[in-house]
Amino acid sequence: MELVHLRRLLLSLATALALSACSDGGSSGSDDTNTGQIHNRGISGLTYTTASQTGTTDAQGTFRYYPGETLTLNVGTLPVAENVPANEFVSFLDFQPELREALKTAKVDSQSLKDHALTESSLFNNQELINRTRFLMALNWTETIQDNEGIDIRPRVIDQLNAALDDSDLPSGVDFSVPSSNFEAPESTANQLLATICFHEEGDQLCDQPPTLADIESAPERPENASDIDPNTRYKQDLKSLRERILQSVRSIEDIDKQSAEEYLTAELSGITNAIGRQYYLSNHIASHPPSDTALKTISIKKVDGNIAITKHGVEAISTRPQDVAVHSWSWDEAEVEYFVGGDAGGESEILINFKPENDYRWVRKSLRVLIND
Repeated sequence: MELVHLRRLLLSLATALALSACSDGGSSGSDDTNTGQIHNRGISGLTYTTASQTGTTDAQGTFRYYPGETLTLNVGTLPVAENVPANEFVSFLDFQPELREALKTAKVDSQSLKDHALTESSLFNNQELINRTRFLMALNWTETIQDNEGIDIRPRVIDQLNAALDDSDLPSGVDFSVPSSNFEAPESTANQLLATICFHEEGDQLCDQPPTLADIESAPERPENASDIDPNTRYKQDLKSLRERILQSVRSIEDIDKQSAEEYLTAELSGITNAIGRQYYLSNHIASHPPSDTALKTISIKKVDGNIAITKHGVEAISTRPQDVAVHSWSWDEAEVEYFVGGDAGGESEILINFKPENDYRWVRKSLRVLIND
């Protein structure tokens, strides 16, 4: 009996260790790699490689990396991007070096503050970006990507894609830089590959070859009387309906138009900005001062983990009502903004503080509401 209990104890320990390894992503507690994420809602099924890591992105689009490494990304054996700088968040815009360079220059909004989102949206006219986005969206398991879900590229889709890429009669790659008219043409490389993929479980009749017109023509007509219908006979009407359903289930690039791609990119990029913004806060979100208190006040920019680093000269601030509350100065190295009250009792203003975290092109905006009370 003691041996039985001992064996059970050892099995329990082994199970616990296995579960622990799984919950840690298969790595030990000494793993000092960083976790990055492709897009806000993620894209699963991408194979990634860095100088030290390799793996497949999960539902959240996560990958592991060391600072300074770059990513090579494939979907199955199809190259998607290479030499992409690995960061906490990576977007499809980061896949292209010329777009990464353009993102370094933020445009200025109507309030005269730098806004990276304006730069991001101005790049949506890049043909390669839109083509790649449309293709990856077309590989999603369901035809429509839900608002709260990322792109779900399942192993079944990847297996079929790889089989098509290995077929000598089919294209072996996709050129995302061609004009949209070529990319979405019926005979395009992208569409030829998509036509080989069935987005249904194996064995579903929609994954079969469609009945030919000759098959339909030679099939008998369905009897008008239900009692005369043979359940084992495939009638003309049945075959015609099946053919139409199979053909309609075939994906093509045209199913994802440019507007859908732009809407997807806008939502994902906005989500990344919001996620980064939640890592920071102001030392106060509302302040109240009497009109007689005209001394300089300081508001500090904080980071949730306490380790804030702002790009050199990466802070700016404005007051929406400078006649009531004026911004005096700001400091990127101290992560602070100074302001003073200049209006009468009953006045108020909002101070908009714009800052750029170190090693990121994005600007984060926070606001302080200042009330002037007796």
